[in-house]
Amino acid sequence: QVQLVESGGGLVQPGGSLRLSCAASGSIANIYAMGWYRQAPGKRRDLVAVATRSGSSTYVDSVKGRFTVSMDNTKNMVYLELNNLKPEDTALYYCYADQISKEGQISRDWGQGTQVTVSS
Repeated sequence: QVQLVESGGGLVQPGGSLRLSCAASGSIANIYAMGWYRQAPGKRRDLVAVATRSGSSTYVDSVKGRFTVSMDNTKNMVYLELNNLKPEDTALYYCYADQISKEGQISRDWGQGTQVTVSS
């Protein structure tokens, strides 16, 4: 199991920037990908971005060109740079880590979430 702690959320004006961080601890050797979901009030939790240990990354269309995800394997961290923020980016942002065991079982652990609010 992996424990995840997010930080970096806050209140920002439209057009502003934030940097979210997520620190992993526990069974970190089994992690092969980390990323971010977000959930706005009354809506489902949706994928935002994924980063893998091999260096690849994937984004949902609505954040392409504005958000950047990166994974630091040495520090067991994943980051999300949020630029040119819009009010519709307001949500609770959750970090997650996907792991695979020696037996090939895949599991996912979640952080507690960090709030991002974009408002003037």
